[in-house]
Amino acid sequence: MTAAGSRQRAVEAVRAIFDRYHLIVAKQNFNGFDKRLMSEAVLLDASLGPPKTGSQPVDSQVPGSSILASATFSLMITPAYSNLNNVMHGGAAGVIFDMLTTSALGPLARPGYWDFLGGVTRTLNISYLRAVPVGTNIHVHSQVYQVGRTMAYIKGWMTSEDGKKVYCTCEHHKVFVPSKKEHLEVHVPWDDQFQDGHVNKSKL
Repeated sequence: MTAAGSRQRAVEAVRAIFDRYHLIVAKQNFNGFDKRLMSEAVLLDASLGPPKTGSQPVDSQVPGSSILASATFSLMITPAYSNLNNVMHGGAAGVIFDMLTTSALGPLARPGYWDFLGGVTRTLNISYLRAVPVGTNIHVHSQVYQVGRTMAYIKGWMTSEDGKKVYCTCEHHKVFVPSKKEHLEVHVPWDDQFQDGHVNKSKL
């Protein structure tokens, strides 16, 4: 598969998480904590393996080649994410990182293996480096560094659009649990990729 084809498949895999989420929300008339974020985050890019050179921040202590998958999102910080100081609330950063780093597992998923929203969070450690004013469009970079049968380790960064400002970072440890049967019964086009055997499992 060409690099462009691999990138497109990774983008489709991450987008499928959002497609399924929105269908479930509509079916259940859900109006919970993460609905706004999942409606407003915009997927910019995704990859199976390291992102293209220079496109994302990386941990300087870990070789970039050890990145198993990545995803990049854009999000406008509106008053809904703010505190009384008119900057992004620290708790909002938690839900943003929780959902968007999890979504980076999409290119690695397969039926019964980190499918849909990829299990539950064990720890989410956030370092707040600078305030994010309301009205700022941020980029959220998510990179998977380890994934196994039961555990995954993902890192995330919130940056300015040009990447020159880092607002906060996170380390996200997840534990795999099977997705709810009723969630997987909600069909999205990406499911056909698995059923037809089009996903290259040798890379997963």
